[in-house]
Parts: sequence; C-alpha cells; structure tokens
Amino acid sequence: MVGRFEVGKDTVQVLTESAATHVGRIATVVTGAVREIAHEVGEWASDAFEMRDAADRAGEDAPHV
Repeated sequence: MVGRFEVGKDTVQVLTESAATHVGRIATVVTGAVREIAHEVGEWASDAFEMRDAADRAGEDAPHV
C-alpha cells in the first residue's frame, strides 16, 4: 500500500516536471517572438535608410534654382 507521503511526493514530482515542460515551451515562444520582432525592426530600419538615401540622391539630381 502506498502511503500518503509517497502520494504527495509523486504529485509534487509530476507537477514540477509539468511546470518545467510548460516553462520551457513558453520560453521558446517568447524567444521566437523576440527574434521575429528584432528582425522586423531591423527590416523597417533598413527601409528607412534606403528611403533616406534615395531622397538624398534625388535631391542631388534635382536642378538647382
């Protein structure tokens, strides 16, 4: 017969393992989201730099009045 102490220990063990699994999965989701956000911000900044460079080149090509 299994005692109350062993049942409690098993319950704590299963809960701990479950928590570790879920925390790991959540960390993976958060890490992926941070990576994607960093990528999008970088792409946006690149677009801004390209637009600024294009505007500078257009200004150089414009006739001076």
